[in-house]
Amino acid sequence: MALDVELAEIRDFLAAQEPFADLPQEALTRLVPRLTVEYHRRGTAIMTPGRDSVHLYVVRSGAVDMRDAIGTLVDRGEVGDCFGSTTLLGGNPSTFSVVAIEDTLTLAMGAATFAELCNDHREFGEFFDAQRTRRMAGAVAAKQASASGGAILKTRMSELARKAPITVSVRANVREAAQVMSDAGVSSLLVMDGERLAGIITDRDLRNRVLAAGRDGTTPLADVMSANPVTARADGLAFEAMLEMVARNIHHLPLMDGDQVIGVVTTTDLMRLEQANPVYIAGDIAKQKDSAGVAAAAARLPRVVESLVAQDASAADMGRIVTSVGDAVERRLIALAEERLGAPPVPYCWVTLGSRARMEQALAADQDNALIIDDAAQPADLDYFAQFAELVTGWLVEAGYPRCPGDVMATNPKWRITLREWKHVFGEWLNAPVPDAILRASIFFDMRPVAGDAQLYAELDDLVRSQAPSSKRFLSHLAGAAVANEPPVGFFRGFVLEKEGEHAHTLDIKRGGVGAVVDLARVHALALGLPARNTDERIAGAVAAKVMGAARGADLRDAFEFISYVRMSHQAAQVKAGTPPDNHISPDELSSFDKRHLREAFGIVRSAQSTLGTVYGTGKLG
Repeated sequence: MALDVELAEIRDFLAAQEPFADLPQEALTRLVPRLTVEYHRRGTAIMTPGRDSVHLYVVRSGAVDMRDAIGTLVDRGEVGDCFGSTTLLGGNPSTFSVVAIEDTLTLAMGAATFAELCNDHREFGEFFDAQRTRRMAGAVAAKQASASGGAILKTRMSELARKAPITVSVRANVREAAQVMSDAGVSSLLVMDGERLAGIITDRDLRNRVLAAGRDGTTPLADVMSANPVTARADGLAFEAMLEMVARNIHHLPLMDGDQVIGVVTTTDLMRLEQANPVYIAGDIAKQKDSAGVAAAAARLPRVVESLVAQDASAADMGRIVTSVGDAVERRLIALAEERLGAPPVPYCWVTLGSRARMEQALAADQDNALIIDDAAQPADLDYFAQFAELVTGWLVEAGYPRCPGDVMATNPKWRITLREWKHVFGEWLNAPVPDAILRASIFFDMRPVAGDAQLYAELDDLVRSQAPSSKRFLSHLAGAAVANEPPVGFFRGFVLEKEGEHAHTLDIKRGGVGAVVDLARVHALALGLPARNTDERIAGAVAAKVMGAARGADLRDAFEFISYVRMSHQAAQVKAGTPPDNHISPDELSSFDKRHLREAFGIVRSAQSTLGTVYGTGKLG
């Protein structure tokens, strides 16, 4: 009888907590005997990163702290709170630690019981899905955090001090100092009084304060040096140092670690850092006089991506930066082609397709482009555009953008046609779709103008946006292709790897990862007639139109960001190792954190695909 009373107390306790409050009374009554009461002394680890966990825990009394794999506090659980669901839903091992911060009692529920409740009671499962959404968002934030916490031009000053400082005694004269500078090949000397920094002497000081002033080499250095110079802290930011040097019109900044001098940073050092800024690269590209100069400037892009991964940049930001540099390359080469061939005979619009059109380009991207030519073009005019396309695409190869293996380029006469012909092509895709043709044509529904008369593109876009929502067969075929592009994770949550060929035993993170989300978002955007090309914006548009739930949309956007970030990290590591970047990742190079959250991200994508397939099985989006 006492046991019955205790079980009733536990049942009543659960009935007052989320999400158990939503369970029917009979479900709670059946549940309670299947729970185990566990006692955890203060300081005891209940869950540990890297170790399997097979229970959902409910805090009956006491409190716990939940921390991620790097020790950051992510949540605090008090009476009535649950933990462990993210591991049960996403798979072991755990990526979180849970430690009792007070003597704590928990109610432990086995994995089979938890799965049964999620399956039988939708609200119960949705509660823990929301918890998983928060965890995926946290994973994205953790991947974006940098070791230094800085962004481009926020490099720590200590990273710029590559050489030991060259010094001279305060008791030396000008001739001795000049000889030291000449021997060391430096433009400045730190003047030391024992271990103390007394001043700095630069080549400009020697010109202005010695030669121009008529002094000779026996002049004491102390008379012409800059005494008590402005210094910078080793842990300071390069951006702050640049502002200081500009404000004071100085070109050399001694670098201090406490009272110790560890080097000198010059404006040249900071300019080298600035050259890694994509804005600088894009501006440099626009100044080039020939294709070789454009190619040389564009060659700095992989190192920029490497730097961005190591710093505070999201995959979305990196995609926009890589895209912007690519646009700058293409626009400059188009201008150079016009200079060589002369003005075009009729207006045209050079459009980019695929990831560049979506502002999501990564490294290892080939060319995807086309030409829309004004309807006034005569047959003779088309010869100009054939030569034009050959020049631009050939120069793009020189600049690091290989030809498209599928020949989706302006050099292909099929994709170098008048606006009238483009409207006819898109009309066939929309109104008389053939599944295989739609699969090959999907890249053309991610199109963006880069150079020329953007109005030509706008007319074509208006046609697509007005007709696509009512083209049910087209949308059904497109959705079918999107659903068929399955994420590379198996039924038992193992990664599906390439079985043979050059990339055997690797994971294609582009095709079934990034590409799967892109395909989903494209279907929704076309069905709604949205102007958006960017995947994140397309998902947001679907949520705003209420054809996708807010929670599902947030999940999908976080999953896309995480998968894209892992891809960029992989490519940055390849750049650092001196190997060509690609989209094929060996599971061995992934951390347990990445493996765990990639599986979860792929699960989110698969769930969204399932919903899309169901929607289009009924022939309508809703």
